[in-house]
Amino acid sequence: MRTESPYWMKKTLVLFTILVMAAGACPASDVEDLAADNTRFALKLYKDLNDGSGNLFFSPYSISTAMAMTWGGARGETASQMAGALEFTLKPDKEGGPLGRERLHIAFGELQRSLRAAGGKGGVEMSIANALWPQKDYPFLKSYLEMIEAEYGSASRPLDYRSPEEARGVINRWVEGETRRKIKDLLPEGSIDSMTRMVLTNAIYFKGNWATQFNVKRTREMPFRLAAGKSRKTPMMFQKGNFGYFQDDEVQVIEMPYKGEKVSMVVLLPRKVDGLAALEKHLAAEKLSGWLGKLRRVKVDTLFPRFKLTSRFDLSGKLQNLGMKKAFSDADFSGMDGTTKLYLSAVFHKAFVEVNEEGTEAAAATGAVVGLRSIRRGPSFRADHPFLFLIRDKATGSILFLGRYVSPAS
Repeated sequence: MRTESPYWMKKTLVLFTILVMAAGACPASDVEDLAADNTRFALKLYKDLNDGSGNLFFSPYSISTAMAMTWGGARGETASQMAGALEFTLKPDKEGGPLGRERLHIAFGELQRSLRAAGGKGGVEMSIANALWPQKDYPFLKSYLEMIEAEYGSASRPLDYRSPEEARGVINRWVEGETRRKIKDLLPEGSIDSMTRMVLTNAIYFKGNWATQFNVKRTREMPFRLAAGKSRKTPMMFQKGNFGYFQDDEVQVIEMPYKGEKVSMVVLLPRKVDGLAALEKHLAAEKLSGWLGKLRRVKVDTLFPRFKLTSRFDLSGKLQNLGMKKAFSDADFSGMDGTTKLYLSAVFHKAFVEVNEEGTEAAAATGAVVGLRSIRRGPSFRADHPFLFLIRDKATGSILFLGRYVSPAS
């Protein structure tokens, strides 16, 4: 009979996900299923993070990856709750192939390879880095450490958490380097202590130039209309270009690709100035997929704000809201160390995005009227009021970054 350690005696496991290989073959369908799972998780977490009050930006891919590495050591009800919250649905192969757990890790590895390949194209830079920071000399299971390194390319970097501030500095400097100095001081003071036994990190950095860049000479200060009936001036970029486009009575959708057209930004613009809340309320993975499937290449007069956003979250409460409560208290991470002494003490996430005439830089890590004259024959896309946007990998459908832009900085 296994004896549970008292809560105060348990060792802590801290997870930091920074906005921003597979051993064996992975069926393409597994990667597609994983991308669909991640989309459902992204939209579910978005609704929980969104308090309706301001701009928002995060990387669901980064969070999913870091949590998958953690789930790799979870067992029993802890694992079941995590899988439900994260929307992991891959099942064991009925014909005797790898278990669902193994299939998921292999699929994550294949997805990571695909994203890195997309980032190797001209005009797009994408860096994905995972790291495991175990307590020096703590007896983690060799099988767990080997799995994380094999499937996620995550090198083990032992630290001594008996000097927590020194360890925090090492991890923060790694994060800063992997995100090209866009994410600084991710770990706040006091976030780790002498009881910390492991920190898992995922960092994703993306910088993409538009396939068709906006002309900076056409950018003008214009009013961005706020839902409250007010407006605030912000630099608005303009171009007439061929983009994937769809519209109905509820929303306009535009897809603006980056060079190489492997990665793109999709913008969901409500028809009504105050329509974002209604759009968010009814947004689901199936509905988003339906809109994306209806995109058609047409010439569009496009007005879009130049913006920069930074968001920071402690996701511990949000993930518990989604159903994974045991991971943070009476946890079973025996797949990591063979005991039930570990629990998840914190999940931090920080994201950065900058959108300008040249393109987008992101790490996890936006009256005079100009340009949109009535002589046009194509549709007009005026992103001059609150909208939702995402950056996605077109080959897999994976949402790398997701956010809402409701107001320029005051």
